[in-house]
Amino acid sequence: MGSGYLIIQARTAEDAIPIAGARVRVMDANGRQLYDLMTNESGETEPITLETVDRSFTLTPNYTGSPYTSYDVRVDAEGFNSFFITGVHIFDGETAIQPVSLIPMQEFQRNPILYRFSIGKHAVEMPGPRNQAGPLVEPVILRQVVIPNPITVHLGTPASSASNVQVSFPDYVKNVASSEIFPTWPQAALEANIYAIITFALNRVFTEWYRGRGYNFDITNSTAYDQYFVYGRTIYESISRIVDEIFNQYVRRQGHIAPYFTSFCNGTTATCAGLSQWGTVSLANQGFTPLQILRYYYPNDVEIVETNAITNVIVSYPGTALRPGSTGLDVQTIQTYLNRIRQNYPAIPLITDEPGVFGSSTQAAVKKFQSIFGLAADGIVGKATWYKISALYTAVTRLAELDSEGTALGIGTVPPSSTLSWGDTGIDVLTLQYILSFISDYYPTIPQLTQNGIFDNLTYQSVIAFQKMMGLNPDGIVGPETWNALYDTYWGIKENTPGPGPSPGEYVVQPGDSLWLLAQKYNTTVEAIMALNNLTSDMIYVGQVLKIPSGGTTPGFTYTVQPNDTLWLLAQRFHTTVDAIKTLNNLTSDELQIGQILQITGTMRELPSFTYTVLPDDNLCQLAERFQTSIDMIRALNNLPTNMVYIGQVLIIIVEK
Repeated sequence: MGSGYLIIQARTAEDAIPIAGARVRVMDANGRQLYDLMTNESGETEPITLETVDRSFTLTPNYTGSPYTSYDVRVDAEGFNSFFITGVHIFDGETAIQPVSLIPMQEFQRNPILYRFSIGKHAVEMPGPRNQAGPLVEPVILRQVVIPNPITVHLGTPASSASNVQVSFPDYVKNVASSEIFPTWPQAALEANIYAIITFALNRVFTEWYRGRGYNFDITNSTAYDQYFVYGRTIYESISRIVDEIFNQYVRRQGHIAPYFTSFCNGTTATCAGLSQWGTVSLANQGFTPLQILRYYYPNDVEIVETNAITNVIVSYPGTALRPGSTGLDVQTIQTYLNRIRQNYPAIPLITDEPGVFGSSTQAAVKKFQSIFGLAADGIVGKATWYKISALYTAVTRLAELDSEGTALGIGTVPPSSTLSWGDTGIDVLTLQYILSFISDYYPTIPQLTQNGIFDNLTYQSVIAFQKMMGLNPDGIVGPETWNALYDTYWGIKENTPGPGPSPGEYVVQPGDSLWLLAQKYNTTVEAIMALNNLTSDMIYVGQVLKIPSGGTTPGFTYTVQPNDTLWLLAQRFHTTVDAIKTLNNLTSDELQIGQILQITGTMRELPSFTYTVLPDDNLCQLAERFQTSIDMIRALNNLPTNMVYIGQVLIIIVEK
């Protein structure tokens, strides 16, 4: 007998929000409860030890028994639906991580729904044939190899009516590798298989294998066509750490651009012209390197290359690891990101080092972040840590932006009375798109979409996906039943999900802030803020977290001046006056500069705004009426000298009413 380890992570909104205090129960296959746990402030349990089969059986291809032991896990959290997961596989000497993406209850839902799903066997254990088909010659579809982040996975055969899910590319690769092979295999075998998995997916994206055939996904989870993906399955630490380091590396033939079509099969019950998964174990035990293993099964001129083109990444990895003693803008970027992530994950200690200087508090914050997200906790920001920090920063700031947009749109509790369908435009379409965008962060089957006020194809697909998820008629028409379901889901999320934000009495410094402005905003003094934070000067930096003296209020916010902004327009947008803005910002004239930081009085209740592309027969009078605004507002906002507009012109629209 052997023993393995299990950690359960309860989080939501693409890991942006950890769920503390979730109850986690672990049972054996006979239903006997072994552990009753609670998640901590980072949404995870302490590691627990579980008995399992000896490790040696996972290295024997002809072993007829189960080379692991399966357990069941139930997760319950207040305000969320419950999950019961069967078939959590524990391997000898391995740490298993069971992610649970909790789904908030709907607004009027009294009792949680119990979602059940079974993980099932690994693909390497399955006897069925694999008939992976790919391009016989290299088609030039895209100009460069780009990591699709997220990647859209169809949970069935290509022609089935199964749902799609969107997941980050590293998480997709971790899931597939954990679903395909055993985490106990030699390092070189694991790496060779993971390179094949990454490259197979990138080949599907680069050649637009499915999208070029009219499908709305990048790859399927069917082993008959692609590679195995089980949404919500257990991930293994040994696999996770390899993927974090190499997720943007792939296999290609020398002199070519396209990722090679790296087909594979288990090599025992199913054979193929590509890589043998069990064969990689034998070769690794003979001392083969990952590249040598790949060249054994694929052409001898294949090579491993890297791409830094990753979608939805704000700042790419600088190429050099950051460590204690490092200085510069890259260090300050990481400090800013971690201090923002800390609002959602308070276990990460506050960074108090000078901006751009990698000191002891930066190292402590990096180490804690790494331990929370399964990275080697060495306090060094290498590629894996950089991209994980960047991904979490993107997730938490996206939620904050969506919250701000919801406030600006003035989403009430009563749905619109309109019926919307393909081709419609206007403020109700914008409301629909906003709500779907918000919901998509919590429900991976709802695709993210662009908020443009036009009921386009992507909006139609999102509506269909939502209707399917809710058990409604998937006709793509938003009538009363769909509106009610959207609002129940939206307000259920808002009411049941803990909102991110600074700890009580804390403030994260924004561009344009100064101690004087903060003192005015919080009804306190510069001296009081300096004393509470042990500041020796009045210098502060973006991302710095300040303690604020108790008893203050927050009657304002900062705004960055955009092209075509005027004081009159800003006063209209934020329900204030020109004189109030000038007084608060010590302005002596009405002139503004793009990028200028202004303090605005009141709460940030911005009127809804969006971009609109002029269509044939559009004119300003029609647009003003359609979007409940005025001709003067459209002209002023877009700096139009006359009432003339042209087809294809992009206008900024603000709704005044």
